[in-house]
This record gives sequence, C-alpha cells and structure tokens, in this order.
Amino acid sequence: MPRLPADLRDTVARALAEDVGRGDVTAVLVPEDDDASAVVTSREHAVLAGGPWFDEVFLQVSDGAAQVNWMARDGDVIRPNQMLCTLDGRARHLLTAERTALNFLQTLSGTATITRHYVKRVQGTPARILDTRKTVPGLRTAQKYAVACGGGTNHRMGLYDAVLIKENHIAAAGSITAAVADARRKLSNQAVEVEVEDLVQLREALASEVDRILLDNFTVEDLTRAVAITGGRIPLEASGNVNLKTIADVAASGVDFVSVGGITKHIHAVDLSMRFV
Repeated sequence: MPRLPADLRDTVARALAEDVGRGDVTAVLVPEDDDASAVVTSREHAVLAGGPWFDEVFLQVSDGAAQVNWMARDGDVIRPNQMLCTLDGRARHLLTAERTALNFLQTLSGTATITRHYVKRVQGTPARILDTRKTVPGLRTAQKYAVACGGGTNHRMGLYDAVLIKENHIAAAGSITAAVADARRKLSNQAVEVEVEDLVQLREALASEVDRILLDNFTVEDLTRAVAITGGRIPLEASGNVNLKTIADVAASGVDFVSVGGITKHIHAVDLSMRFV
C-alpha cells in the first residue's frame, strides 16, 4: 500500500470545518445518547481508495468513540451491493460525519478506478501511468495516494520537489540549452526534466543531457521516432491528448511513462451508500 500523506489529518479537519461549521443543527433532532449502527455499500464496480480519510473523519467527529470495521481495503476491486464497512457509535456522530466521510471515499475511489482502467490498457508495454498536478485543490496528496491504489505511479508532488522545464520556462530562458544549464547551476541536486514539442527540440534536450524528456502532444508516429532517436539513453514521458481510446497506441510506441491529467481531474465519484441498520 502507498504511504499515507502527512497532511491527512489536516485535510480532514478542513473538510469538516467546511461542512460542519458551528455545528450540525439537524443532528440535534436525534437524542444525544442514542447509539446507532450503519453499513456502507457500493452501488457499482470500482477500485476502493480513501479508507484512512473515511476513518479519520469519524475519529475527529467522535473523538475516537465511533468504530469502523472494514470488509474491504484500499486497492481492492469492489462490486455492486458489496458491503464495504460497518460503523457503530453515537447516532449524532455518524450523521454528522457521513457526508464528509463519503465525499473522501467516493472521490478517491473514483481516482483509483479510472487509474486502474488506464493501467490495464498499457499492460504488455513498458509504459507506466503517471499522475500530474491537475488535481482537485486541497486534495493533492490524497489523490496521488489514490492513483497509487489504482496501480499508477506518482509524478512530482508539486513545484517544490522536481524540476520540470516547460515551454514558458524555455521561452523566458531563450532556449532549452540555456534553461537546462541554468537549472544545473542553481539546482545542482535536482533531477531535470524538460518538455519538448517536436523532434528538433528533442535532439536539443538530448544534447543538453537532461534526466528525462516529456514529449508534449506528439503523434504516435513521432513518439515512435522519438523512442528510436533516444535509443534508451534517458526515460521518455508522453503527455497531452491522452485518453482511454488512445492510451494503448501511445504506450505501444515504446515510451517509458505516460502522464494523464484525466485520472485526477476527469473523475467520476463512485456511487456509495451509508444506511443505518
């Protein structure tokens, strides 16, 4: 399983503050001391992700009094009408935590599910599916965890942990060569990746001895040419206009990675239900 992010508790606290605010005014209709049990079920096929965020919501709302018992774990393929977990605790706590907990579980399971679809489409090729920074604001680390649950690979977390020289950096520096040289001088301890838009730029990037090259919006034919030109010297990453219809052909070109923004931004929240029993 992927490592849990350090900001998990803070992410949950922000989500609860957004939803609960000064307090759940509807939950006061339920007697304070009433206990309840509930069950969460899936209504569709999916890949489960987000259990730790779900647990943390109930932990924070109930001060640890609510109990969550899982019958499935993150990364599992789940089916319609499958029982995912049961809950026991104060009725008010379960009611207050319900929506925020399900929001995390549905969204992150949606991310893991679409990632798994892409991963399956590239089986038999050397390509690995990468995520991007095109994530839901505030859910960067959570969605990257979900991508890993779906079998994908995490790219850089943000602007702070890897150098990726893109078209505007190149324009500002004057050339790929100049931009890479500047990065090597100022960020000598960082690997350097550069984005190229054609085979001419590819050759310039290769001459600059970068650590990885991103092939932006290349046709499949040009991806194949780029792989041949590079000859395995450095990893190649394809990006741009990749979807489930095109991913197999892109991966078959021989690139090492395919980055897909859609696995974190074009997501379908998985249909889940929590009901009192």
